Amino acid sequence: MNTEWAIEQLDDFIKATTVTYIPSPPSSIGFHSYKTASSEDEVVKRAQVIEQILDRVVPGWRSEITKKDRQKWSVHYEASIRAREALLRADEVRKNLGEDAPDLSAAELHPWIWGGASSLWRSGHYREAVGGAIRKLNAETQNKVGRRDVSETDLFKQAFSMDEPKPGKSRLRRMRDDGGDTYRSVQRGVMTFAEGVFAGIRNPLSHEVDQELSEQEALEYLAALSVLARWVDQSDVESVS
Repeated sequence: MNTEWAIEQLDDFIKATTVTYIPSPPSSIGFHSYKTASSEDEVVKRAQVIEQILDRVVPGWRSEITKKDRQKWSVHYEASIRAREALLRADEVRKNLGEDAPDLSAAELHPWIWGGASSLWRSGHYREAVGGAIRKLNAETQNKVGRRDVSETDLFKQAFSMDEPKPGKSRLRRMRDDGGDTYRSVQRGVMTFAEGVFAGIRNPLSHEVDQELSEQEALEYLAALSVLARWVDQSDVESVS
């Protein structure tokens, strides 16, 4: 992320959405209102970019911040202040809290995974986001081998099988088949890893629909899916007509 640019955008938006109190008309009570510094049209235009920054810096802002009465943009305003402070002091916080570990950004995972998860992730639906990523991974793998008759664990087992390809049953090879142990190991590794993904992530998601995932747990699941997606994407297709 271009932090300097993001902070500039947040600064401009905060100024644009700063409100002025408009008191009730004379001889009336309860008709007060608020007016933003910039026009509604200008705020709407800026919000298009700001929302994308907020989704990256303060995930969950849409549901965690309470809207103030008669202030349409109050949630965006407060979230922008939080995001600006988070960006300005990110290094300071990491160093003083004793953690200076690298960050893992969901948006930088394999595009199949983030593409399947992004819209639901931004609204805080982490369980559904992981489910969407799994469906996207399954569909892209089917597309790569040209099959619709198998899916999920069986799809990966057949795609990465060390058997020779057959008509209608293409194989995926992570490396050239030289008959060595390394080749057999990486092929078997994909099949085993895929089985773990579907048994340990996908199946519980289907059966525990009333239990939401935490953001951290969901991010770790997406990271596992991203590894599998990269293996598929980087593999060569071996097929026969």
